[in-house]
Amino acid sequence: MTPLTAAQALDQSYLEARSKLLDLAAILDRIERGGGITGDSRIDAIQDSIRVLLDGQSKRAERIQTRFSQNYDPNWKRPQPR
Repeated sequence: MTPLTAAQALDQSYLEARSKLLDLAAILDRIERGGGITGDSRIDAIQDSIRVLLDGQSKRAERIQTRFSQNYDPNWKRPQPR
């Protein structure tokens, strides 16, 4: 399978990316109207992820996913069915 050219990828994904950015902006606006939040790791993760989007480096999705993931715990026990 041949990868898309940059122009094809942009053509294919532009409206979806625009929609998701507008959704994120609306979420951040609601948080701000509610008085804002500081010192919360969730908003810190969102702000860090926005910086990743803008830094021009590769593997953005991987780096953002890692930011939202918990560290591996070898002693983690799988939940048991009820």
